[in-house]
This record gives sequence, C-alpha cells and structure tokens, in this order.
Amino acid sequence: MAVLQMQHISICALKKDRKKILELLQRMEMIEICDVMKEDILFQKMDLSNSKTIFEKNVSIANNALEILGSYVKEDKSMLSSFSGRTVTPPAAYDSFRSKYEEILKIAKKISACAKQIAEAKAEIIKLQEQLEMLKPWLNLDIPIGFKGTKSTVVHIGTLPNEWSEEQLYMELASCMPVHLEVISKSKEQTCAFVLCMKEVSEQVIENLRRIGFAKPSYSSKIAPAAYQEELSDMILKMQQEMEDAKQLIIKMSEQRDNIKFLADYDFMRAEKYEVIGHLLQTRNVFVLTGYIAERDKSAVEEALNSSFDVAVSYSDVSEDEDVPIKLQNNAFSKPIESVIEAYSAPGKGEADPTVPVSLFYYMFYGLMFSDAGYGALMSVACAIILKKNKNMEKGAKNMIQMFFYCGLATIFWGVIFGSYFGDAVDVIAKTFFNSNFTIPALWFYPSSEPMRMLTFSMLLGLIHLFTGMGLKGLQFVRQKDYKGLVYDVISWYLLLIGCILALLSMQMFADILGLSFVLPAICSMIGAVLAIVGGSLIILTNGRESINPFKRILKGLYALYGVTGYLSDVLSYSRLLALGLATGVIGSVINKMGSMAGGSIAGVVLFIPVFIGGHLLNIAINALGAYVHTNRLQYVEFFGKFYEGGGRMFSPFNVNTKYYKFKEKINNG
Repeated sequence: MAVLQMQHISICALKKDRKKILELLQRMEMIEICDVMKEDILFQKMDLSNSKTIFEKNVSIANNALEILGSYVKEDKSMLSSFSGRTVTPPAAYDSFRSKYEEILKIAKKISACAKQIAEAKAEIIKLQEQLEMLKPWLNLDIPIGFKGTKSTVVHIGTLPNEWSEEQLYMELASCMPVHLEVISKSKEQTCAFVLCMKEVSEQVIENLRRIGFAKPSYSSKIAPAAYQEELSDMILKMQQEMEDAKQLIIKMSEQRDNIKFLADYDFMRAEKYEVIGHLLQTRNVFVLTGYIAERDKSAVEEALNSSFDVAVSYSDVSEDEDVPIKLQNNAFSKPIESVIEAYSAPGKGEADPTVPVSLFYYMFYGLMFSDAGYGALMSVACAIILKKNKNMEKGAKNMIQMFFYCGLATIFWGVIFGSYFGDAVDVIAKTFFNSNFTIPALWFYPSSEPMRMLTFSMLLGLIHLFTGMGLKGLQFVRQKDYKGLVYDVISWYLLLIGCILALLSMQMFADILGLSFVLPAICSMIGAVLAIVGGSLIILTNGRESINPFKRILKGLYALYGVTGYLSDVLSYSRLLALGLATGVIGSVINKMGSMAGGSIAGVVLFIPVFIGGHLLNIAINALGAYVHTNRLQYVEFFGKFYEGGGRMFSPFNVNTKYYKFKEKINNG
C-alpha cells in the first residue's frame, strides 16, 4: 500500500508546439495541471473562451446527431455492452481525423436539420388533419365557406348548437322573409347551415340567427370544401413524403455514426485542451505549464517530451502546507478497493493508504455475510467472464467487477466452511429426487444450528478488526514520531480493552452466555484487572493533556474513558455478520423446501426447477446488495473511526475524458 510521492513539474517549450505537447500530456494522463506561477509583464494568459465555446457547441451538435440516429437506427448492443468500455484508438487516428473533420461536422448538422424538418412536418400534418376534421361537416357545400354573397344578396354560413331542421330554422326566420336556407349537415351536437337573404333584411337575419346560437366557422377558404379537402390531402401526402425522404436520409447517414462519435470526442478533447491553454502563461514564442506529477512518472514524461520536442523540464518539492493531490498504488488484489476508499475520502496529509488492510477485511466480511459456495461460484464466474470478454473496460467498472470477483471467492470459501451450497440444495435434491441421504458436510459447523457459536466468531472478528484499526493509528504516530501519542492514545486503549477481555473470559457466566468451552484461570482475571487499571489510568491522566487546568484535564480523561462503551457497541455491530449470513442460508433453505413440495415426481421436477432458479436469483440479488452495504458500513463506521481521518483530494490528471474512444500513449514506467 502506498501514497505516491508528488512533486511540482514545470515545462517550458516553444509556443508552436503547444497544442501537440498538450495532446501528448492529455493522452499520457500523468500530470495534474494547476496555476502555480502568476502573470507578470512578460508572461500572460490568453482568453480562448470563444474557441472553447465553438468546440462545445460542436460536441452538442454531434451528440444530438447521435441521439437522433439512435432513435431511427438502433445500435446492435449486447446486454453486457455497458462493460465493454471505450474503443482503444492509436493517437495517429486523432491526427488523421483533421482531414475529414469539416465533412463529418456537416453530416452531423444535416442529421439535425433532417430531424428538425421531420418534427416541423409532423406538426404541420397535425394542423392539416385538424383542418380536415373541421371541414367534414361542410363537404356537401358546393361554394366556398368564405363566400359573402352578391350585389343584392348576403350569405350567412355558420353553425348552430344542437340539431335543427330546415322547418325549425324557417320558423325562426319567418319575420325576415324572403330567405333561402339549407342544412348542410347536422348532428346532436351541432347543425351546419347556409342562409341566403336580401341585403335589406341581412341585419335582422343575423340578429335572429345569433339569438339561437349562430356562429361563423373558425376558418374560411376561397374554394369549395370538397376541393379544399383534396388540396389539404395533397399537402399531407407531400409532408409525409418529405418526412420519409428525411428519414431515409438519416438512415443513410447512420453509416457515419462512428465518425460522428469520433467528432464528439475529438472536439471534447479540443475544448478541454483550450481550457488548459487559457491557464498557461505565455509569451510571444514560449509557454510555461505547471502542475503536479508522481515521482515514479517523471522519467516517462521526460522521455516522451524530449523525443519529439525541444522542452525544458524542471521539478521542485511540494511545501508542507500545500494541498497536494493523492495518488494511490496497490497490488492487483487490493486495487479494486481503492474505489471504496475514494467513496469515503482520500487519505489526508501524512496519512498512510489503508487500502490493503481494508481489502483483507472487506473480502472476508462480504464472504461471511453472503456465505454460500453456490452463490459465490456464480458471482466469481460471471465476473471472470465479464472481465475476459471486455479487455477495454473502464477503470471504475473494472475495479467494481474485480472487487466482486474476489468477494465471490471469499463467499465460496465461507460457504464451504459452513456447508452451504444454494442453501441446503444438495440435501433436499438428494432426498427428494434420489431418496438418498447424501450431503456435503460443513468443514467447521452449520451457523443455523449453532447461532451462538457464529455470534461469538463474528464478535471475535470484530475485535480483530477494531484492534487492527487501532494498530494502524499507532503506525501513524510512529510515522509522525509522536511516541507520546502512541502510548497515550493507542497503547492505553490496548491495555484497557485486553484487560477487560481477560477479565470477562475468566468469568463462568460470560463463557456460558457465549457458549465457550473454556474459562481462563483466576490469575488471568488478576492480570486483566491490572492491565485495565493501568490503561484506564493512562486514559484519564493523558486524554485531557492539552488543558492546563488539572481539574479539566481529569474531567476530559474521564469522558474519554466513557468511550469504552462505544467499543462495546462497535463489537455488537459485527453481529450483522451472523444476521446476514443466516438470512442468506435460511432463505435459500426455504426456497428449496418450497420447490420440493410436490415430491420427486415429474410434476415435482417441473415445479422445482423454476422455483429453484427464480428463488435463488432473487436471494442472490437481495443478499448480495445487503452484504455490500453492510460491509461498507463496517469499514466506514467501525474501522475508519479508529484511525482514519481522510480529507485529502484524489489526483486529477489532465486526461482523455472522452465518451466513445480512448486515445492512450504507450507508457513505460520501468
């Protein structure tokens, strides 16, 4: 386990090589760029926000085009495609893309334009269809709806609420004669009417019509409704054809999907590069880049830069009060747990990397909570297949899958120790379908038969976990050469806790409660009492040492001594190892019993198979999640609470933070 040593790096190079150097560093992902130097008369920063905005806009255009393509031409992806990661591409592909950049950008814009055209056509078709629907009641009218009349006559065309006959309408207009009217169409909801009258009585006619709810149509046209209907239908057909043409063009342009993805990543990298350029100090001919680099990476960066550019590279040590980023280095077994550490907090200044001890306990506790060899085998095999088939998996996903692979191995181990193979599936299948008493015995014991034994074992592991945390705190004091803190804050608690444990193990009542087969002799009780008194006295006398007032010092020490009750609750927290382990096994056994209810007949086999598969898959999903959550809790609350403060920030290098393609330099770290 290690926190890599960091140093400042300064790179001075010719301005003409600026972009290529940044592209190289971006692909190497080894330097966290930051502002260390300040502007002066000679070295100034450039405002490149406009260029960065253009690149970000192009990224948005490309992503929008990809989204449109996805809605018209689905990509052929497998269920596990999310684990495949980005496509690894040589840096030369990035450089060669410049020649077709403009062409691909035009295609992306064309796709967006086609989608816009389709959307507008859809909206127009809906509008035209609404007009057609409104036109239906007027199809029998052989003159335009907007017709007003002749020199001596006036035409009123409109609708009336409810159903009206011509006789009823003539009666309403009897005082306005002569009038000619026709009912064009009618229904229970409305009546469409045509009224022709002389100009002299037009006002009286319209007044009578309005009295019974007459209203003009919401639209008018200069041609007859039937002809207008045909015109609208032709327009709809034209719009539909335009939509189809645009759709086919989009489908044709889907051949460029990979190039559009490349465009999105290409301009995203350029936007990030210009963001960095905006922070560089530059003169007319040179620029200076400053940042952090791990000591182990210095030779690789220098070699890559000097092989292609004229540069001057210098290093300097970081100051003690500086906010230095943290970069972890661990072996393959522990590396997957780095994500667990990062989720809590990076190690603080001067703190050691706790990844290795956390990984040992993490896998152990997860296996204990899941504790079924069948479940563990399924988990490990599934993770191994995913890892083998997806060589380019992203770092975060790869760490997660590797973590669950090791968790699966730990689960197999504890499942064999406790004799659990899909619950008691071996026993049930042998007895139900083969009338046999065949079983695979537990290498140690069955937790469901001896829960107190399992509880005792769980609390023992908890004590070891807590004592390890205290030991790591002691190592921190040794690293800082704070030997007083080692004695006052670590050894004193070891003495107190070990003394209490010896005293308890010397009591017959305590042994009976835990089901222990032994009781320590009375001399151990005396030794335990002495250790507890010495440890308690040290805690009382030293935990308030920062206070000058002796009375306050003793009070603070007594309050610190009260913290021993916290250790009791911490140890009891490890009973969750028993609870979740039993839950997994008991639920599995219940599933097996439910599946075997129909006996060993053919019908019993037909019932057993779906119940067995479905039930155990559900049990795996529930308890795998539960084991993950509670394993994290034991690390974050009980373990980290004893020694770990965190508060650091993780190393964030200038990198290729793309979505589809991974541009990576070949790096030799020796």
